[in-house]
Amino acid sequence: MAKILFKYIWIVFLLNQSCADVQPHANPDTKVVTVEGQAAINKSMPLLAKKQALQDAIRQASMQSSVNIHSQTLVNQNNVSIDAVSMRTAAAVSNTKIIKEWTTDNIYHVVASVELSADNSCTPHYRKRIIATAFPLAKQEQVSAYETQDLYTGIPRELNNLLMESGDFIVSNSANINLYPRPDLAPELQDRTAYRPSKLMQIAASNGVQFVLSGVIRDLEVESTEYMSGAGPLAFARSLAREVVARRGIGIDFYVHDGFTGALIFQQRYVDTVIGDVWIPATYTVGSERFNSTSTGEKITQIIEQASTDISRALSCYPFATRIIDVKDNKVFIDAGAQERLNVGDQLVVYSSTGDDLNLDGGISFVGKDKQPAGVLTIINITPRYSIGSLEVPARELGIRVGDWAKSW
Repeated sequence: MAKILFKYIWIVFLLNQSCADVQPHANPDTKVVTVEGQAAINKSMPLLAKKQALQDAIRQASMQSSVNIHSQTLVNQNNVSIDAVSMRTAAAVSNTKIIKEWTTDNIYHVVASVELSADNSCTPHYRKRIIATAFPLAKQEQVSAYETQDLYTGIPRELNNLLMESGDFIVSNSANINLYPRPDLAPELQDRTAYRPSKLMQIAASNGVQFVLSGVIRDLEVESTEYMSGAGPLAFARSLAREVVARRGIGIDFYVHDGFTGALIFQQRYVDTVIGDVWIPATYTVGSERFNSTSTGEKITQIIEQASTDISRALSCYPFATRIIDVKDNKVFIDAGAQERLNVGDQLVVYSSTGDDLNLDGGISFVGKDKQPAGVLTIINITPRYSIGSLEVPARELGIRVGDWAKSW
């Protein structure tokens, strides 16, 4: 009996020990690793070196997941002039924490705890700005004059509303702007003007946003009537029935571009089919109860909701970025403030222009200016609309100008 009681007590003890080792609310889809990163301290700027060392630690952590890596290092006169790494991992970095940091021989070292999320999603710290443009129809004839004409502006409007309700975005609406004069060629932009930024980049700069949302309604075709050809009562009955019961395809493309570089960072097509009363009366607007009561309207609303979820997830790990709007001595003013969730003490990496405008196709297609990390901006004052930060080195020595970028990393 004593042996049985001893075994029971021992089992309970082991179970309690096991439970004590499990962190409460642990997410089974995340993996936490501890890694070391390092970076050289250049121009007496340890804060920039710290940021770069943390990036190196994140890179080391990402390598512990399934990853494809391409690395290039070039040493010029005993200095690393190029240190470029491109990778694609099966996990996203959802959280980081510096455990220890020190410097030796002008090298900044950090030991960091990095949390990797298997579902490729992150918890955004800052709210990002996004602007929505029109969703033109690839084939205008697929929507009759007796149906709603609100799809062109209504789809981006409702998608914007959902993104704003998520709490991770500050939205703007320019649904009167069509980025695609030829919707059938989208997402290719057809306004390649020599020596000028693309229309997309101009929209982002003039509206102070980080992302530009656009799309194309690819398909709203109602089933062809050809199968109803013929004579007699049966053909006539089929033609009448088509006005009440029909089949309609739905296909909508969604795109998100980086407004700073013009790069396409999200592209997804959503397709579905509806059967029944597929028409949307002219007075119905996207998002209204009457719109959702129709078969086609209900499916379009479901597609908008799914696109909102997918876009939020895709942009959650994308670094926050804003523009420099003024430089006064060592104070730098950026186009983001309390509404973006910035706080005093936050640090952003400033990217300055290092050369002339970049052009492709022999100077025909404007790309922009080459941007390189120049320093770390520490936020010292916050207003609802903008923030003021200070640099380790005076802005004039770093070549920082109005229009340059400040990014979360």
